[in-house]
Amino acid sequence: MTAVLSALEHRLDHPTAKGLAHAVSAAIRDGELVAGDRLPPIRTVAAQLALSPTTVSAAWSLLARSGAVHADGRRGTTILDQGGATGGRYRQALRHEAAFTLDLSTGVPDPALLPSLGAVLAQLTSAPTTGSYLDDPVLPALADTLREDWPYAAANLAVVDGAMDAMDLIVRTTLRFGDRVVVEDPGFPPLVDLLESVGVQLVGVPLDDEGLELSALEDALREPVAAVFLQPRAQNPVGVTMTTARAEAIAALLDGTDTLVVEDDSAAGLSSEALVSLGRWRPEHTAYIRSFSKSHGPDLRLAALSAPAALHRALTARRELGQGWSSRLLQQVLLGLLTSETARTEVARASVTYAARRAHVVDALAARGVVVPGTEGINIWVPVHDETAAVVRLASRGIGVAAGAPFRLGAAEVGGTGGHVRVTVGAATGDLDAVADALADAALAGGRQGRAR
Repeated sequence: MTAVLSALEHRLDHPTAKGLAHAVSAAIRDGELVAGDRLPPIRTVAAQLALSPTTVSAAWSLLARSGAVHADGRRGTTILDQGGATGGRYRQALRHEAAFTLDLSTGVPDPALLPSLGAVLAQLTSAPTTGSYLDDPVLPALADTLREDWPYAAANLAVVDGAMDAMDLIVRTTLRFGDRVVVEDPGFPPLVDLLESVGVQLVGVPLDDEGLELSALEDALREPVAAVFLQPRAQNPVGVTMTTARAEAIAALLDGTDTLVVEDDSAAGLSSEALVSLGRWRPEHTAYIRSFSKSHGPDLRLAALSAPAALHRALTARRELGQGWSSRLLQQVLLGLLTSETARTEVARASVTYAARRAHVVDALAARGVVVPGTEGINIWVPVHDETAAVVRLASRGIGVAAGAPFRLGAAEVGGTGGHVRVTVGAATGDLDAVADALADAALAGGRQGRAR
């Protein structure tokens, strides 16, 4: 115990919960603490380091949320193996135990509605020339095309390997252990996994019909917030699109702060609503990510982002130490799809088809007493009496859906009374009334009455 206390005292720069959590994290990184080691009792640490027991307890809580330690009551707090893979919520949301006749759990677009690559690939007679590993990482012609409908004037653009690559770069470049970060609740499980992996404090803010709830966001901002992550259109899983009035109100709440807003626009190309970005009001504090996975194909693995100059430089420098740039050959394919009249027509047709499928199922559910929130997107957030019963009931009919628990903060386990299931209704084909019947039946599973919300 003496050695552990000495290691922590040596690394303690600030007498706060965050400072102590940093000290433990540094001791783990330096090999002073390894998996299986027990931390001293809270009162012992408090006495040795001249901290209050409350401060030590708060530090242990920070470490537990980040996956660095496991607190087991009187048995003590143990250092966990830091080498294991995370992704618990993401894996749970997509975990399958059987094949489905109709799998509506995945969140991916209908392959039949993706634009054809034939004509674009036929025009690629050679790969772009790379004269140096320090060449511009973005094809100039692609940057020009992206700027034609970018939501605000952005001097700095980047192309990365998908939206999660963009968020990973931003998170690991800008956030530090213990930072307070606002996320949507319910929100996107991989983002929550990513943020928890770096040990930030997550503050969940619910949504209403216009976006993040203002009163809840205002409460969250009573203490400093390092970043706000949001989905401006077709929010996954709820399907809400942020209004101009709400975006302007959020910008007003953030006025005078350095809080970074990170916008994940996964509905680009498939939304019928004009994009509203906080970059219109806060360009120096907004990072906007445009994904092409839903509109042009998940395997294209490309997203574009804009960011303030300092952040853009930091992201570029970080990438130079790793993959360097996203394939210019794939960028050329994306450019071809974005400028092809045929491809644009196919994406527009997909948008109309997705909207029709969503409207059909949502209206049919409403007629059966199940009210679904949101207005657009390939997913719907269906209220159910019991998540486990609903998932099992639908699986018995050959339909796969994702339980709602992994999408909510503080509810990583499936089960209990009440909740939701996320249904990728954009992938539903065939008899949509039969799908709605099955979903309505599942909403009642596990109880005498379903709850319409």
